[in-house]
Amino acid sequence: MGEFKVHRVRFFDFMPSGIRCMAFNSKADRLALARLDGSVEIFNFSNNYFQEKVIPGNDSRSIEAICWVGCDRLFTAGLNGEVVEYDLERLCPKYTLDAFGGPIWTAACNSEETHFAFGCEDGSVKLFEILPDKIQFERNLDRQKGHSVQRILVDRGPAGTRNKDCVVWNVAFLSDYTIVSGDSAGKVQLWDANKGTLIKTHLVSKWDVLSLSVSENEDSIVAGTSEGTVVQFQLLSPKIGDTETQWVRTRTFKHHTHDVRAVTETRTAVVSGGLDTQLVICPLMDKVEVKSSESVLRKVIFPHRSLVSCAKKPSLLLFQFPDQLELWRLGGTDTIGKPGESLPVTRKPEKLLQLKRKGDDHICCSTISECGHWIAYSTVSSIRLYQLQCDNNNISITKVSKLPKVLRSAHQLQFSADSSKLFVASEQATIHVISVSRSECKHVHTFKPKSDVFLPTGSSAPVHLLAASADGQWLTSANRHCEINVYNLKKLKHHCMVPVYNSLPSAMAIHPETNNLLVTHADQQMFEFGIVDKQYTDWSRKLQKEGLHRCRLKWGTPVTHITFNPQAPSQVILHDMHMFCIIDQSLPLDGLKAQFYSQLTPKDTSETDKPRKNNALKICNKYQPLLHVNLLEDDWLVVVERPLIDIHSQLPAPVRQKKFGT
Repeated sequence: MGEFKVHRVRFFDFMPSGIRCMAFNSKADRLALARLDGSVEIFNFSNNYFQEKVIPGNDSRSIEAICWVGCDRLFTAGLNGEVVEYDLERLCPKYTLDAFGGPIWTAACNSEETHFAFGCEDGSVKLFEILPDKIQFERNLDRQKGHSVQRILVDRGPAGTRNKDCVVWNVAFLSDYTIVSGDSAGKVQLWDANKGTLIKTHLVSKWDVLSLSVSENEDSIVAGTSEGTVVQFQLLSPKIGDTETQWVRTRTFKHHTHDVRAVTETRTAVVSGGLDTQLVICPLMDKVEVKSSESVLRKVIFPHRSLVSCAKKPSLLLFQFPDQLELWRLGGTDTIGKPGESLPVTRKPEKLLQLKRKGDDHICCSTISECGHWIAYSTVSSIRLYQLQCDNNNISITKVSKLPKVLRSAHQLQFSADSSKLFVASEQATIHVISVSRSECKHVHTFKPKSDVFLPTGSSAPVHLLAASADGQWLTSANRHCEINVYNLKKLKHHCMVPVYNSLPSAMAIHPETNNLLVTHADQQMFEFGIVDKQYTDWSRKLQKEGLHRCRLKWGTPVTHITFNPQAPSQVILHDMHMFCIIDQSLPLDGLKAQFYSQLTPKDTSETDKPRKNNALKICNKYQPLLHVNLLEDDWLVVVERPLIDIHSQLPAPVRQKKFGT
């Protein structure tokens, strides 16, 4: 089981954008972060840290501050001088206001969540009132008006740096009138706001302290530096039994290579992000249970969704970037080798097309048809459909100019197996069925989901996953309320709803022969649902009883794609960022508790020590990080990797650190 010829693809030059700022909502247990390209991501910390929402960026949007209000209102402000509130259901800006003070560098919300303050380029502070459905300008705090209560002068730093100006990059104000500052001299300083005097200075770096965060109960401070370290300070008693407390440096985390632009602290972890593009969730071991999911160090680098589409018959790959799409034809070889041997490439991979998007909005989803003749993509403002014609080395592309008026924007796109229909998951949580042909493109039907009556939120959540059956009869959709709906494409009506499981679906696919729906969730659980019988299959019930293999559960990244082996219908192939797995549904599930068989098992291992080969689960972690795994025809497996060393090579040089002996 699991013997394939592998296309190892490393020419998808996806480059994540750096993290600029973040905000944690303790009420909703969600983290919102903004990247340098203007995109916003929301992670659900109570659902295995799943990236549940992504708001695409815009070329004119540069975010410097991000704030939550309540459980479900999110605001950003940036260098274009605008304040944006987002629609977290439609995943787009709800409205935009100009603060009329030039670029906005910082923002803060008061503890009662009644007012916003925005610090602008012209030196003024704009005060806005927070209303139920919008924010409203209240008054302008000019730098010339009012009088200073205390004037605090920050010194320039240690000896050797006093000839340089000291810039205060960040400040925090505590309820006991303590001011915390981080500056370009590498100092974290604490001040008495009533007296204007210095309480304590902590020299944490030779470089800048760029970010600060205070815990919710104000007993911990976290600082991020430009050399990539994160330092924690805690309010502790210097002696046992002493009632007097002071700020003590307790921990130093070194998980970044570049500027740490944003830090925050949750109940159980320190969260940081910066120029090296990765989100690091570092557990505080004194606040978590050992060997629990919260005790694992997590580094989120790639999106929790697939950016690669595959046309299996012509062996084409479509790569999605924020500003363009790339279409590649896979290479090939005429050599027949031995297992484990690398074969020489006789036909090099070829870039057939580079399709630039129109407008300033970034691409949010894209797809290619199975035959390779159709490409579709969407931004938050429009959908575009193209027809491709490939004649040997000649390729032509034609834009479909007349699209049905119901198509405005999409959260998910997918073609049917025969490439005759395009399924469009709209921002209104409906699914449009579009018939595509060379002569015309017309609207066939619109499916409206049926919500579980026990869900108070209804079914307004947009769809983030689509899966169509190979015979063209069934279409399934999953939304962000964990609802999975099944539609009958022949009768054009709603068929049934899968029982709601309280974790977001991360990937799903319909078996080409049995029409059973296989779904994986953010918490690593897997279910198989019989669409015809409208109930879970016997295999799914056994799986829930036996559980997945412990080696499969130890990875923190969700499954992003599922496919099936047409040569062996019982085999399911799924992958996350670290590995891909093959599950054989014909083998007994009790093998999942035993040692699994890996392609990396040493050859010199004795036969008695080798793991059994009749396990239902096979795991391969040879290729990583994985962005896509799919099966082509003739037993070819295509594996798309994005090595981290290639990402690091495109980053600016980190601050120079002198090492011992150099």
